[in-house]
Amino acid sequence: MTDPIAAEVRRLRTVEQLSVREIQARTGLGRNRVHEFLQGVPPPERTRRPRAKDDLRSAAVGLRAEGRSVNEIARQLGVAKSTAYQWVRHLPLDPDEAVAERRRAHSSLMTEARWAAHREARDAAQAAERARAASVVGCLGDRDLLLLGAAIYWCEGTKSKPWRRDDRLQFVNSDPGLLALFLRFLEVCGIGRDVPSYRVSIHETADCEAATKWWARELELPVERFQRASLKKHRPATVRRNAGDGYRGCLVITVPRSRELYWRIEGMIAELFQIAGGTNRN
Repeated sequence: MTDPIAAEVRRLRTVEQLSVREIQARTGLGRNRVHEFLQGVPPPERTRRPRAKDDLRSAAVGLRAEGRSVNEIARQLGVAKSTAYQWVRHLPLDPDEAVAERRRAHSSLMTEARWAAHREARDAAQAAERARAASVVGCLGDRDLLLLGAAIYWCEGTKSKPWRRDDRLQFVNSDPGLLALFLRFLEVCGIGRDVPSYRVSIHETADCEAATKWWARELELPVERFQRASLKKHRPATVRRNAGDGYRGCLVITVPRSRELYWRIEGMIAELFQIAGGTNRN
């Protein structure tokens, strides 16, 4: 059964071409109720508000047809280049693909010329700053390596939780430099590279065997200490950037019988935290 109120609202819209406000005044209904009855009914042309920049958009299309570039259109109409591009991006500057390709190549050359000097200056400044920072490091003594090793372990290693005691050292990372630093820390603690076990954690689509050989060669690790790799399930819907020949997964370093060393790390970290908090200043 047709709702007579709904039918009257739709008639006022389609026959008399009234606006929502006029229909409200005629029927006494609320705005939301009127909109509910008018679902699927297009508004009359007279109620449509013209867009503020419709005239400019039309002018931009006309200028594009004359062969003007986006920069020229933006400058002539006094709008942003991004706005001009949005208006005319569906209209190629030249239908001839060869000509269009030459234009794109020329634009790339101009961009490269404009930014080349900036990139060169930036790279030079970066190299100088890195060299100055590197000169500060100097030689690392045993104490330096102990503190560095404890700090990076507390950042990247597995830690015991109040609800799950696990007082052993397990360090996971994909950065060879950070892993080498942790191995030096272990050596200072009297643990050689033939003591821990090693395991590669990698996506199943990668070359697991090649990654294992690479880690063993890169960090001078005994191959016989490597355990079976952990394979991460591949999800086709996920866009991964850690792929290709340079992807070698993560290396997991597990130190057996390392409970006391874990406690030593806890002690060093607690003292560092106290010093940083100002509770142990001379």
